[in-house]
Amino acid sequence: MKAPVSIPRGAAAAIFIDLQEEHRKDSRYLVEGFSDLLANVQRLQAAARANGVPLFHWAYVVDLDTQERPFHPLDGNGKSAFSSKDDPLTAICAEVAPIEGETLLVKAHASAFRAPEAVELLRARGIEWLIVAGVWTEACVDATVRDAVTAGFRVLLVKDACGSGSAAMHQTAILNLANRLYGGAVTDTGTACRLMAGEVVATWQIEGSVPMRFTYENAAELYQSL
Repeated sequence: MKAPVSIPRGAAAAIFIDLQEEHRKDSRYLVEGFSDLLANVQRLQAAARANGVPLFHWAYVVDLDTQERPFHPLDGNGKSAFSSKDDPLTAICAEVAPIEGETLLVKAHASAFRAPEAVELLRARGIEWLIVAGVWTEACVDATVRDAVTAGFRVLLVKDACGSGSAAMHQTAILNLANRLYGGAVTDTGTACRLMAGEVVATWQIEGSVPMRFTYENAAELYQSL
């Protein structure tokens, strides 16, 4: 259902997950509609900066010399098949990269909150709401959102500022998260910007448990209704 939401001043942080060059330059890991996604992220970042919302950026980097990953996929040279520490494509895309004073964190797992230090960093600043954007929706975004909810944060999931390898992968992942986004909300970029500016806006929120039983036929329609 949609109901009014407001985010108190000083209680929100904007977090950006794995917006790295490999998702537009490595043919194996292209994100569908990535250019539009990045444009929406730029709007979110501008609104956050204009309204004093702190920005936190994460990059996924695999270092097989220091990380124990017995089943990790490898390329023909024995290096990580994706996000290798030696690959320049792990760089965050320049147009959405952190600016001076913003926090950049490197993660070795799908969730940004696998390391408890990240949770404590946000709690220390009195953060209650996390405005979430990034890729891939069913992987690192999903893991981050679920851990954030478990840690007691309210999540504002910005559906058109997230993405995956296909629209179907992305949309069903958003629906799966929406079905269990306790305490949070799902919205689009425009509404997220209004919320950061202090407006009260009607936004989709979960009612009960697993309210949407989507099918192949109606998943896209339900996604659009969020």
